[in-house]
Amino acid sequence: MSTSEAIIDAAPLHERITAIMEDLRDEYRQAHDAPWIIGFSGGKDSTLLAQLVFEMLLDLPPRARTRQVHLVANDTLVESPIIARHLDAVLERIGEAVQPLRLPVTVARTVPHTEQTFWVNLIGRGYPSPSRMFRWCTDRMKIAPTANYVREQVDAAGRVIMLLGVRAAESAQRAVSVSKYRNNGERLNPHNSLQGCMVFKPIVELETDEVWQFLLQNAPPWGGTHRELVTMYRNAAGGECPLVTDKEEAPSCGTKSSRFGCWTCTVVEKDRSAEAFVDAGHDNLEPLLEMRDWLKLIRDDNTKRSARRRNGNFNFVGEGRLIPGPFTLEARREILERLLSVQDEVGFELISTDEIEAIHRHWVSDTMKDADR
Repeated sequence: MSTSEAIIDAAPLHERITAIMEDLRDEYRQAHDAPWIIGFSGGKDSTLLAQLVFEMLLDLPPRARTRQVHLVANDTLVESPIIARHLDAVLERIGEAVQPLRLPVTVARTVPHTEQTFWVNLIGRGYPSPSRMFRWCTDRMKIAPTANYVREQVDAAGRVIMLLGVRAAESAQRAVSVSKYRNNGERLNPHNSLQGCMVFKPIVELETDEVWQFLLQNAPPWGGTHRELVTMYRNAAGGECPLVTDKEEAPSCGTKSSRFGCWTCTVVEKDRSAEAFVDAGHDNLEPLLEMRDWLKLIRDDNTKRSARRRNGNFNFVGEGRLIPGPFTLEARREILERLLSVQDEVGFELISTDEIEAIHRHWVSDTMKDADR
């Protein structure tokens, strides 16, 4: 491609970015003082959004940077280790840059309550590995922690504006989700389920190629480069699982497409993203991939499932077909033993001491309930 052709191709993107920046600036300088909350997953779209907000703030004189901005990342505690390390590094870099840049930005991370983590639900309560029919993980590990953070800010300020880096071009499902927040061309639309929260989607019209073009041509204002992000996507052969704040958006978590997110995800048939990481040389992820596959396999093994549900009832469907309940205590002990073995093998924490203690409390409680029946 010639230089003149490259300039012609770049012009529309420049115009689009300029329009987005003007939109961000205009909304930021509105008379109300509702804080902004940026949903940040560390993926390409939320990274682009965060960068545009930072650059917009830096273009303003310090005295005009009056609205507080919260950059909020959700950690399910079972994120793919490569993604988790990337997110940790980026959040640390952003956090260190905020004060020297004189930006009114708070960096926050939400995590599920110990009683609602993946392992406490699966090994402690015996919930079967998540499936499309019973995807209990998204609400407990992703939606609830971030929704609680948003509610806290609403309680403090009266109203908040949530900025989401979602794009209509990302997928057909995302296009449907985006359309729900469009109200006669209004910039802000009420969140589906969070009272006092307005949704702002500044980059919704950008194409994927445009996102990458901007990131490759513009270093982040918090320092470093986007090289690690590009490499991560290339190795994963997929996209990120986005921050989710509403049950109607949950299908984006665990879709058929190749996305990287929780290494324990058994909603997908195959974790092609993790397989791609292993093929790219991340051999330390192979035990995690094998554990995930095993968790999916035993979900359908009725010998490892109780006949009764946790409430003590039997669940029959159709012409008397029994739907099995939670994993048996024996199966749960087997899962924990295998998980701890994998943890020793990979050399980093997969389950915390607090989670193990909570699991043992549930085992004692379930043993007492079984004895009373």
